[in-house]
This record gives sequence, C-alpha cells and structure tokens, in this order.
Amino acid sequence: MAKIAIGKPIPGFALLATGDKEISLAGLKGKIIVLYFYPRDDTLGCTLEGQQFRDLHAGFTELGAVILGISRDDMKSHENFKAQQCFPFELISDEDETLCRMFDVIKMKNMYGKQVLGIERSTFLVDKEGILRKEWRKVKVEGHAEDVLQSIKQL
Repeated sequence: MAKIAIGKPIPGFALLATGDKEISLAGLKGKIIVLYFYPRDDTLGCTLEGQQFRDLHAGFTELGAVILGISRDDMKSHENFKAQQCFPFELISDEDETLCRMFDVIKMKNMYGKQVLGIERSTFLVDKEGILRKEWRKVKVEGHAEDVLQSIKQL
C-alpha cells in the first residue's frame, strides 16, 4: 500500500462514515480536506479534540474545508459519539486500518504498562487537488484545531 508524503497526491480511498455515508477522495475533489486521526471515541483527549474542531467548524467551512475524524471504532460508536458531542462533521470508521496504515498512524504505545498498537493522534491537510500539504504527528490537543485553521488560511 502506498504511503503518503508532503507535496504528493494522497491515494484514493472510500470508507463508511457517520450519517450512512461513504466518503471517498473522488467525492471530495475541489475541497480542502482535514483528516484528523484519533485513538478512541468518548475518551477525554479525543472528545476535547473533536470539540475544538466542532467549535471552529464555521471557520473551516468558510475556507472550503471539510473536517473528517478517523478512528478504528465501529459505526455505532461513531454515531453515538457524534450525536453526544453535536459534531457537524462526519467520523470515518477505519476498523480494518486502511487509512491508518496509509497515513502511517498505527504505532506501538504504552497503555497501563503494556505495549499495544494504537493510533498516534495525527492530522493531515490535503489541498483541493488532493495533494498533502501539511501533517501534524504526535498532536497535543490544546490549540491544535486553531493551528490547522491558520494553516488553511495560508494555503
């Protein structure tokens, strides 16, 4: 599977998302895309990150950007999480790790003293032509959504 690189087109994809939608790269042509990968629905950091993207959603929309949250949680979990937090954007279920592997966000992590494979909180900014323009890895949640918004303004 192709890995992504800044300045290069991202490979095409099509995966199920909340709202009974299939999200594909082809269907997003002409839009700026923010793909934010997070470890798990309904956890403290992931909830805060989603809330920050939610609270700035109007600013992203004004700039022609689409926000998509991605984790390995199933669709039922995503639908509940989206409804609880009133997210105005879709969440993609990547249970088979298609996008996670493509964007190389599956990493070994320590959880309660054990080594486990999990999603490293990461965000990717893709321009209207499908070219990866910026990536944030090992994201610290506080202020991250604002940083992404400012980067879009500079595209």
